[in-house]
Amino acid sequence: MRINKFMARCGVCSRREADGLIKNGVVTINGRTAVIGDEVEDSDEVSVSGKKISLPDETIVIAYYKPVGVVCSGKDSHADRIISDEIPEEITGGKRVTYAGRLDKDSEGLIILTDDGDLIDAMMKGSNMHEKEYEVRVNNILKESDIKNMRNGIYLEELDTVTRPCRVRQTGDKSFNIILTQGLNRQIRRMCESLGLKVQSLKRTRVMNLTLENLQVGASRKLTSEEKKTLYSECGLHI
Repeated sequence: MRINKFMARCGVCSRREADGLIKNGVVTINGRTAVIGDEVEDSDEVSVSGKKISLPDETIVIAYYKPVGVVCSGKDSHADRIISDEIPEEITGGKRVTYAGRLDKDSEGLIILTDDGDLIDAMMKGSNMHEKEYEVRVNNILKESDIKNMRNGIYLEELDTVTRPCRVRQTGDKSFNIILTQGLNRQIRRMCESLGLKVQSLKRTRVMNLTLENLQVGASRKLTSEEKKTLYSECGLHI
């Protein structure tokens, strides 16, 4: 197995982040400094910054209802609440989990966390076209042209890109439901701003096959075996 994949499977980080750690010379295989492209066997001892890592017996996947005010970060000295402190140890089992797709501080809703770096990579890869669904409320009455423009794609000047066509359904004078298959930085807020609208509330209700269902704000739970199996299958992975 490639060293970066091994590190991802161990839950250390994503494959891309693993390559960065390897380049920085903090990864060793049997005491030798690893290089990108190295292969590892079951019998090899791999360490990151002097700490031995190993494949987990079973990966963990968690659904979390992030409240407004929680920051998606492992460390942030300026944040009052960060996501890494919000998931109880009885849910994580003491394992280090990472989120697959962040929500900004002022947004709420479903976030998936896992110790499987391969799953994170698959979920985050834009070309996989995985769906994420949101409920949005804005400050002004929506026009038919606003909904049409969002459906067809909007040019975002700050990012110099056009958003991918998406499904949008108006649910009220100032509210709509939107399903995206990409995850640009603050995408929905930027789309609304380009139309002269300001987001007042934003909630992610679904990620691929997973929904908030009866999950309460701030609560988290492990996925059922069937949910986990479907999620892995939709990502082209095997448990």
